[in-house]
Amino acid sequence: MATKVFVPRLGEGVDEVTVTKWLKQEGDSVNELEPLLEVNTDKVDTEIPAPATGTVLKIVMQEGIAAKVGELLAIIGKPGESVDVSSAPVTIESKVESHKSGVQPSTFDLRPSTDLGFISPVVAKIAAEHGVDLSQINGTGLNGRITKNDVLSYVEGQKSNVTSPKPSTFKPSNLTPDTGTLGALIKHSTMRKSIAAHMVESKHTSPHVLTVMEADMSRVSKHRATNKAAFERDGVNLTFTAYFMMAIVTGLKAYPQTNSSWTDEGLSVHKNVNLGMAVSLGEDGLIVPVIKKAEDLSLLAMARVVNDLANRARTKKLQPDDVKGGTFTLTNHGVSGSLFAFPVINQPQAGILGVGAMQKRVVVIDDAIAIRPMVYMSFVFDHRILDGASADWFLAKVKDTLENWA
Repeated sequence: MATKVFVPRLGEGVDEVTVTKWLKQEGDSVNELEPLLEVNTDKVDTEIPAPATGTVLKIVMQEGIAAKVGELLAIIGKPGESVDVSSAPVTIESKVESHKSGVQPSTFDLRPSTDLGFISPVVAKIAAEHGVDLSQINGTGLNGRITKNDVLSYVEGQKSNVTSPKPSTFKPSNLTPDTGTLGALIKHSTMRKSIAAHMVESKHTSPHVLTVMEADMSRVSKHRATNKAAFERDGVNLTFTAYFMMAIVTGLKAYPQTNSSWTDEGLSVHKNVNLGMAVSLGEDGLIVPVIKKAEDLSLLAMARVVNDLANRARTKKLQPDDVKGGTFTLTNHGVSGSLFAFPVINQPQAGILGVGAMQKRVVVIDDAIAIRPMVYMSFVFDHRILDGASADWFLAKVKDTLENWA
């Protein structure tokens, strides 16, 4: 009995995805829960697992095509079995009809759940391949969820001989040779196109203004050095990002207008502080997962969520809901050595804070020369929402919070 593969609902408000890559081709065999294809929505790449074991009889949606939730992607069955794609595009109602006609539809939610908590199909597949008992693994994901990296680390730990991989050289798979004088052409990925569209839209939407202040990170550095080991015992890496996030929350609570969005009727001041955290994906671009209700988090909880979102972003395990609903964004361009930057606002937010590299510099304190760990903070704001004074009040609050950390 053939099984139809439909576009699953990947998150609240996600009605459409773009097929970016088929991992199996027509005629290939596939096992249940084995990754079948990759889709992209709002810069999030997600693997869609096969709902059944069999042969890929028909691929309906080709790469680069946008497909709505419920539309037919492919059909899996036995070699030589006839296929019927006349039902595409597919709705929930037509799924019922296809079931009556003898074609078994796949379910919309393919994510298994056990007493171990949420276990993704990818994690289940890797565990099965290596004969791993998931109950033996301590999850490092949000709420103790077992991630792909947890399983792979466990597998590596069981090996007696571990070899270090050689560093890779950037060789884009989408590099097209060009025998002319212009060199090679690197075709745009779906993510790169999405980033470009967002950046151009933002510049056309908001009048961007930059203000810069410098913060003395002495107290934060001392606090981090004192508490880093204790956080590690709780399985959390205490990074400076968590401190910046906490300081931003304090600033936004003191000046709620900075946590708002422009509308033609007036300013829409957000009830919650949902902080976006720009994460670099190397040559693939960047993505901005969101920490929801950041105003409710302690430093430990903030650091834990920062770790989880950053890890899942770099391993392409974010869900579409993880990048939605942001009200303000932090971008740490200092990780690559940058001191200053002019970030682009993540619409429809009021501003974005860029943090440069922390460096020990000579400063004057009480008419005496001292050496302090200093960092430049670049605040780019929407001039329709904030003026120079109100923007500086917010940034000064962030600066004061960092410099007087207790």
